[in-house]
Amino acid sequence: MNFYYKKIADGSIAVDDTVLVKGVPAAAGSHILEGFTPLFSAEAVTRLENKGYVISGKTNVGEFGLDLAGEFSYYAPAESEIKGAAAEAVKSGEVNAALAVDVNGAARRAAALSDVCFLKPTYGTVSRYGIISTAASGEQLGVYASCPEGISEIMSVISGHDEKDGTSLKNESYDYGCDKELSGKRICIVKELYQKADASVKAEIDAFAASAKKKGVSVSEISTDIFETANVAYQILMCAESCNNLSRYDGVKFGYRAESYKNIDELYVNSRTEGFNFLTKAVILYGSDVLSKNRYKDCYDKSLRVRRVVMNEMKKLFESFDAVIAPVCSLSAYGAYDIKDAFKKVFDESEFTALANLIGLPALACGKVQIIGDHFSESTLLSLAKEDK
Repeated sequence: MNFYYKKIADGSIAVDDTVLVKGVPAAAGSHILEGFTPLFSAEAVTRLENKGYVISGKTNVGEFGLDLAGEFSYYAPAESEIKGAAAEAVKSGEVNAALAVDVNGAARRAAALSDVCFLKPTYGTVSRYGIISTAASGEQLGVYASCPEGISEIMSVISGHDEKDGTSLKNESYDYGCDKELSGKRICIVKELYQKADASVKAEIDAFAASAKKKGVSVSEISTDIFETANVAYQILMCAESCNNLSRYDGVKFGYRAESYKNIDELYVNSRTEGFNFLTKAVILYGSDVLSKNRYKDCYDKSLRVRRVVMNEMKKLFESFDAVIAPVCSLSAYGAYDIKDAFKKVFDESEFTALANLIGLPALACGKVQIIGDHFSESTLLSLAKEDK
């Protein structure tokens, strides 16, 4: 199962390896899930197949989507330049679109590195039923495509209420049109994030802003520390939820089991020690720490309250602006690095992406440009991106 993009049929849609397809191995890039084959498909996959789409294959992911862009998978060797498998499959034309789960911004960063588009939609608008869950309150299934129109097509099929998902919103359909009138719209560029990006990323944002102005969009610069605040809160919540969700992988029920153990405790310890990589272990340990009796109130509980503060601040911001523009990542390319540095690297890069996960906002990455809007504003984001592409 050593794959980058593993073809399973002649079709036009790929799904990443955290999305279940009945009868096809799913491991979320982790040794701990080696050998797991699901008995059912994700709701999004079922909806696509019911509309006549064919799932063409599975794309590799970094273990549980916790890394920068897919670099730390058990099933693919590390490369000198980091790329996301699903994003590359779309870029190469092997598939027209791909489904992926955005847990901590990795899917958006992969889109930026491969110069394709990825939409993380409003939380609850696409069913999470049938994905390998890591951080349930922030992760969201989204779509890769080469252009906004491609995203619009797939989102219109997979979105809408699903009674099997307790986080699914009640609406049956949403607007993913790409032809919204842009004249008079107002967007803002976050100064602090813009300044942290390299020259290539800044150039793409500048070009996007210039193009938007030609279409009658007002472009302003704002200064705010809300993205930094949101990142700290989300990393705490994400690690806590990951600690809880990943506890199910114990070497007993399914997936990898250590060969050497003397009792049930050693089975758990050895299976998890051998099955998880260093980054996943770091996330679990930190999550366990912030959930502990001595730290719960100061860390986890406070982060929940910060989530509400961030929500209120963004609501105020969207009273003045229709969208927020920011880099997707600080660099135009990532080189290989030691996994022991991953926790800090992912934390730093997540400052650009974590806010959307924290409060469930839609975020569209098109190349290095990230467009974040208020809840259910996907049509505006896609229209802005279409004008730019």
